[in-house]
Amino acid sequence: MTQENAPRGHGASTAGSPTGFRRLTPGLLKTDRTAESFAGLPEGVTMHGQLLAAFKAAAPRLGLSLRVVHAVDWLFKFTQPQDWTRGGHPIVWPSSSMQQEALGLSPTRVKAVNRAMIECGLIAMRDSPNGKRYGKRDAKGRIVEAYGFDLAPIAARHAEFVKLAREAKEERDALRRLRRRATIARNGIAQILETAAEYGFEGEEWTRLARDTRDIATALKRVENPDEVALGVDNLERRQRSARERLENLLAAVAPDIPEAVNPDPLGAENGPHQYTYKPNSYPQEDTVIANEGSSRPGGEAGMSRPTPVRPQPAERGRVLKLDPDELVRLAPRLKTYLLRPDPTWPDVIDAAAYLRSDLDVSKSLWGEACLAMGREQAAIAIAVVSVKDPEHFRTTPGGYFRGMVMKAKAGELNLDRTLWGMRRATEPQRAARGGAAARARTWQ
Repeated sequence: MTQENAPRGHGASTAGSPTGFRRLTPGLLKTDRTAESFAGLPEGVTMHGQLLAAFKAAAPRLGLSLRVVHAVDWLFKFTQPQDWTRGGHPIVWPSSSMQQEALGLSPTRVKAVNRAMIECGLIAMRDSPNGKRYGKRDAKGRIVEAYGFDLAPIAARHAEFVKLAREAKEERDALRRLRRRATIARNGIAQILETAAEYGFEGEEWTRLARDTRDIATALKRVENPDEVALGVDNLERRQRSARERLENLLAAVAPDIPEAVNPDPLGAENGPHQYTYKPNSYPQEDTVIANEGSSRPGGEAGMSRPTPVRPQPAERGRVLKLDPDELVRLAPRLKTYLLRPDPTWPDVIDAAAYLRSDLDVSKSLWGEACLAMGREQAAIAIAVVSVKDPEHFRTTPGGYFRGMVMKAKAGELNLDRTLWGMRRATEPQRAARGGAAARARTWQ
């Protein structure tokens, strides 16, 4: 059985045959209607540059690619102020070759970007009868005929762009606040872990806290959603509160061993130079003070005592525990890194020790306790002693070991002389063995 089809007339077409015209989509039709209703700049906008700025601020919120944003930005360069006034129309007609060269894209990529701008409702296309883009302006620069890209939809959507840009800014501000809270929580946990180590508190809970904190912080760096970031920050803050409560309980249990009041900064600024109130002078007799003895001369007038010389201060290069600065640097070479000159004085050594203590995880407050308990010079010697110990020697940390030395000093049980003698034997065994005790006395006393 055969079926005959009706003959088609010349030029007839069906719905399925290609015509070469642009395909009509719901997005394109909606954009066309928006462009046709253009009546000038929106209320509150005085120049078309404001439209572009609002669009670019809202682009991340719209999820637009950089290529689309760049393409719209480039098209705006062809418009003139009169195109955006009532009675005008912002249509531009750059050629395909110009667009390809300006955007650095192939013809296929340029067509894809143009389709994206249409589907996103950013432009409408005004096609000429022959499919070419062209336009004409009168003597005043007004468009009298144009076929190409119609930018009117961007003006119509200005209020939407402003709203989206505001929401994006609020989201960025919220993220910034959340990340600041995360940093504060991480720093607080690090401070808790450092204090626990200094006091010799051990246990899996502290290791787990450090590991979990590190994992959460790493995960937060990859998250941009404020709600997800908020969950991570709340997690960190909850762990900080719990760890702080645990530390307070542990410290309360050892409260009798903790000094009631300690000046946390006996040395001034943490890393600043130490200030010494005495002035080295080759002629100490020239420095005098005037003291009122309270006696009266005949006639009832108060008398003034004669000037009394100030007692000379100890030399900066003197010995402490039968040790001079040069020998201490030889025994503890790590001090040399922080010395400013090759012939150090005791103030120089103290400054170097104040820097070195940070490398040894000795906190500023503990360094202050040591200076009060031992004196600055002996505190510097104690830091030097810790710096030469093998890491395997410490049961907890160098900071915990140093705290033990401070506690012994407060109890009057610290014997730095014996420790220094051991350091001398370790660094100069032949010198220490030569001549026995008498030779040692002559050499180091």
